[in-house]
Amino acid sequence: MSFDIDVRRRLGDTTIACCIEPGAGVTVLSGPSGAGKSSVLNMVAGLLRPDIGHIRVGGRTLFDADAGIDLKPEARRAGYVFQEPRLFPHLRVRANLRYGRRKGAAVDAEGVIGLLGIAPLLDRWPRTLSGGEAKRVAIGRALLADPAFLLLDEPLASLDRARREEILALLERLRDGIGLPILLVTHDRAEAERLGDRIVPFGD
Repeated sequence: MSFDIDVRRRLGDTTIACCIEPGAGVTVLSGPSGAGKSSVLNMVAGLLRPDIGHIRVGGRTLFDADAGIDLKPEARRAGYVFQEPRLFPHLRVRANLRYGRRKGAAVDAEGVIGLLGIAPLLDRWPRTLSGGEAKRVAIGRALLADPAFLLLDEPLASLDRARREEILALLERLRDGIGLPILLVTHDRAEAERLGDRIVPFGD
């Protein structure tokens, strides 16, 4: 299961191009802020259409300009964790986790909650969560949607040192335990080297 991406998209005066050849493990797209890394994730998720190229994950074609294939976002089954947790403020953590769960999905909800250590948070409101807690809930919501792959956009952004280490350790457990293809975006070289099985430089 791996990513096979070769896309190009023009946004204003900027052309965003990304080529990721198939390979096992966690793929890290690493480069400076503002280079267009998040736009690549949006293309993979189906939120931004490339001008040309293809996107395949685990041998499944999500987009192919030449073949006229462009699956809708919901059909791509991406578990997308954005830079900001984007939790619904009017829903408690338990309801946030349930949101977006696929009908008939055989996800072990208790196992995911245990892995992330968020059982004590289930009855809390998002506004009462720390940055690290909110990030763990956002990752849990993505996993409980029964994704075919995970997209992580700067998962350690805006966290203090202690929370960064907490989420880094969690991401290492996810990498080693869930068996899903993971495409992670970061501008932090040390983070990329710690989490990535392969690093794809972008925008340097």
